[in-house]
Amino acid sequence: MRISNWLCICSVVLLLSGCSVTPEKAVGREDLSSDVKEAIPYFRQKDPSIQKFFDASVGYAVLPKVYKGAFWVGGAYGKGQVFDRSGALLGYCDMKQATIGFSFGGEYFREIIFFRRPADMQRFMKGNFALSAQATATAVAVGAAAKVDYKDGMAVFVLADAGLMVDASVGGQRFEFEAVPRLMN
Repeated sequence: MRISNWLCICSVVLLLSGCSVTPEKAVGREDLSSDVKEAIPYFRQKDPSIQKFFDASVGYAVLPKVYKGAFWVGGAYGKGQVFDRSGALLGYCDMKQATIGFSFGGEYFREIIFFRRPADMQRFMKGNFALSAQATATAVAVGAAAKVDYKDGMAVFVLADAGLMVDASVGGQRFEFEAVPRLMN
């Protein structure tokens, strides 16, 4: 039984790994940008204390819609954008997640990852970055960010949007990054 579960996880990860990090068409990039621009004020509205991370971090990644589904074995996928402290777009990222355990249902959520130091951000931007099962995200609620600090150079916040999920599983998230092509002068 365990082998079949791991085969399912591997299948989900392989299926998702074929997706391009940067949206292929201009309309896809515009839609993603619009979703990101909507997500940031939504996080600030739900927890104004998150502003301290926007002020102190060297940069952040915003994934405005991460879709997650599971029936014992689960997977999640979402695309986002990465910004420096000033809000300048540095590139695109995607997140793939695989889980196994007591997990049923489906949902979608938003996620922001703040980077404490330039080295932490560079590690993320090198591509194929993974957050282990031990990495914890903070659910956004009023005042939650005030009680959180960086762990391993990052602070991760999630905000559930829709769906119903029962989840007591173990897994990890894997991220890929593609820089925005810069125009040559």
